[in-house]
Amino acid sequence: MGKFDFIEDYFKKADLLPAIVQERTTGQVLMLAYMNRESMRKTFETGYTWFYSRSRQELWNKGATSGHLQKVIDIKGDCDKDTLLVIVDQTGPACHTGSHSCFFNNIWEEYQSGEQ
Repeated sequence: MGKFDFIEDYFKKADLLPAIVQERTTGQVLMLAYMNRESMRKTFETGYTWFYSRSRQELWNKGATSGHLQKVIDIKGDCDKDTLLVIVDQTGPACHTGSHSCFFNNIWEEYQSGEQ
């Protein structure tokens, strides 16, 4: 049995797995990205997040270009083994827009303020 055989348990439903990235120190959800088998394996091997870009159809190492790295502290699988929670120490902003988190659009608040 190989060291990474457990990865297959997470790809029984689909070839891409949603990975929720959460900051260890604040508990803030930073982003959602997708992992395939190879990016999940590389994440475990390197200790830094790797994802699969659906638009570019290639692997990418978060922060490789920007320097805004995500050092993995823990990875948890959900009860159905079809979603990951990746807890990280984030260097710099997580979002490509420069925001610390990708979740900064307050659509609920905007909706509530627009009600009569």
